Amino acid sequence: MAYESESVWAIDLGNNSLKALHLTVVNDVIQVQGFDVIRHGKILAGSGIGAAERDELIALSLRQLGERHPELYESEVIISVPSQNSFARFVTLPPVEKRKIPEIVRFEAVQQIPFDINEVQWSYQMMSGDDEPERKVGIFAIKNEVVNAAMEPFENEDIGVSYVQMTPMALYNYLLHDRPDLMGSAQRAVVLLNVGAENTDLVVCTPAGVWQRCILIGGNAFTRAIADTFKLNFMKAEKLKRTAPVSKYARQIFQAMRPVFTDLASEVQRSLGFYTSSNANVKLTRVIAMGGGTKLRGLLKYLQQTLQIPVERPDSFKRLSLAPTVPAAKFTANVADFGVVYGLGVQALGYGEINSNLLPSAVARSLAWAGKSRWLTIAASVLLVASVAALGRTILDGVLYRGNKPLRQDINRVITRANEAANNLEQQQQRGVASQAIIEKHMKPFQYRDTIPKVQQLLLSVLPNEKNNSAQAGLYQAFAKGDIGAVMRIPRKERKQLFVTGISIYYSDDLPSARFGNTALQRMGSATQRVGEAETQYEDEYLMMMEEEMARVYGAQYSPVGGMGGVAGAEKTQGFVVTISGYSPYKTIGELVHPDNVERDPARWGLMTRLLHLDDTVRDGNSPFAVYDVTNPEQFKAEFGAVDLDAQMPMGIGVVEERPIPGGQAVRVLLDPMTKEIISKTAQLDASGREVVNPRTGERLLQENDHWFILNFKLEWRDAPAAAASGGMGGGPGMGGPPPAPPRGSPTSTSSRKSSGGSDMFE
Repeated sequence: MAYESESVWAIDLGNNSLKALHLTVVNDVIQVQGFDVIRHGKILAGSGIGAAERDELIALSLRQLGERHPELYESEVIISVPSQNSFARFVTLPPVEKRKIPEIVRFEAVQQIPFDINEVQWSYQMMSGDDEPERKVGIFAIKNEVVNAAMEPFENEDIGVSYVQMTPMALYNYLLHDRPDLMGSAQRAVVLLNVGAENTDLVVCTPAGVWQRCILIGGNAFTRAIADTFKLNFMKAEKLKRTAPVSKYARQIFQAMRPVFTDLASEVQRSLGFYTSSNANVKLTRVIAMGGGTKLRGLLKYLQQTLQIPVERPDSFKRLSLAPTVPAAKFTANVADFGVVYGLGVQALGYGEINSNLLPSAVARSLAWAGKSRWLTIAASVLLVASVAALGRTILDGVLYRGNKPLRQDINRVITRANEAANNLEQQQQRGVASQAIIEKHMKPFQYRDTIPKVQQLLLSVLPNEKNNSAQAGLYQAFAKGDIGAVMRIPRKERKQLFVTGISIYYSDDLPSARFGNTALQRMGSATQRVGEAETQYEDEYLMMMEEEMARVYGAQYSPVGGMGGVAGAEKTQGFVVTISGYSPYKTIGELVHPDNVERDPARWGLMTRLLHLDDTVRDGNSPFAVYDVTNPEQFKAEFGAVDLDAQMPMGIGVVEERPIPGGQAVRVLLDPMTKEIISKTAQLDASGREVVNPRTGERLLQENDHWFILNFKLEWRDAPAAAASGGMGGGPGMGGPPPAPPRGSPTSTSSRKSSGGSDMFE
């Protein structure tokens, strides 16, 4: 039967001292509220100690505990009984119905317990789950006179005992609760060795059961060996044993105790040998030593050498917390003595693996009726108080009701006005539904107005910048601040920059058939760029050409009145056709656009590589856009070339300026608008500054500087509205349809070209 208390005192009454723990549960963690270790005036098992004196020594210790901790008398108490007077056996039941288990267990108890069943207190516990094929049960028993003798000192001091448990089972509960990491396998067992004053409890623990043996050798055996060797009385020999490590006769003292060391180790080894012979598939992994006897110097080392198993003595408890009022240092010094009381408290608080209670039946019934009587008295008192209160309340309510007639009339008038207000509100809400429909109709064209800016933001985010190329973060910061000196300290060929001179974006509800405009971004040659030409005239002509070219190339897909030329109801892929152009000073422009074999190295990705991995770069791993069919040359085109005034290339690259060359001549070159470095092809010069020519052809040898690029690709719009596929969504950018053609003189593409004729670096 399982028991559970909110707070409990666990007491272990040993021959040398009384150990007690006051435990409670705080936030599902067992916490120590108080503890005590009280040494008896004399060792109870010492020579010359009679039964009367022994009872008096125990009474004095219990009385001292009660004086230090008055709450003891109002708390639940659990005590232990020695192992040599107890019986525990684990058996497997035959397959029977669940309701017949108590009858079968009693039959097994009669067969297993070596005493008359009427002369013992016994209990049982199922050790396996209901769904397991074999039902294992633990049977625990102790003779009536032993339990009564253990409880008598507590009864004499008016300390009510609610639970009685055997010492080995308490140790088992301690280990399974505090060290579950050691109980992970049924084939690995842990040995608990509790060295007391008179006996040593050997407990072999596995997740499925426990095996125990009481060895009749304890700390007092070492004391008696010293007393016999040096002809001393028991108390003097005990004192000499405790001070042996610092005594000048330490060698002689340990020599006197050596036979006891040997006997104890031999008994432990013999017991473990018997266990392993009966459980060949179980391996003993370690020995955990507890009890006051383990403080004897050299004992643990000797046991480990003899058993060839690791031996440890805990210096703390893993799953036990201390209340702020508990002195941690003093508690830690006594950890080895608290194994039994810790296990007792674990059971009483409902966390134990074994929950058997060997409290005599008569005492248990008395406690149960005492608890029920207390609750019955409380219930009767509560009922009486409630009846009187109800009668008084009825009388008071009648008086108040008669006196509050004017107030009720006021309330009725307020309720009437509230109902009228509610009706008016409902009418206005109905009118609001129609108004809301009108508002939604007028706001619908602006639903997707932020889509084009999102595409632009996406394109800018994949360019080389501080995030994508942290190695050159200083370069991008200097460029943003206009710090020309800092920029030029990095050789131009080593600057990983992409200068964008133009971006064209248009929407299509049928990406596979949408075509790139080869002239959507006009290219310039030497004949189309003239120094001193009026800027406004140039821009007007440029924009008009772009508008006409877009309408010519894309036809119905780009119409001045909006709308799409797709077939209504057809399954199509919506998205954006993008053309982006610019130039770069870097020595290998391909590394910045789309390098090879860098899929597993994001630090080396280029512009297109990052576009192809958008889902890996966005925060939630689900980008609204994706590059469409980049392996198809009809869906993705890339062009590159050297910046050259005499060749076709994207517009808006650099500024034109005349520079003198040897011989007094001047040539037109393209300069970086910020650093004034030459970015177009220039003649190669020899050491004397003269142009180098090809000796066979007589032509000048040219040196390439910056390189231009044009990328044509498509972005699938994963979140495109369904209405866009029907061909009925026209209107401006971000509305799900293509942007309408602007009036004459306004741009049809998003361009980064500035009025200075320079280029813009997007970070």
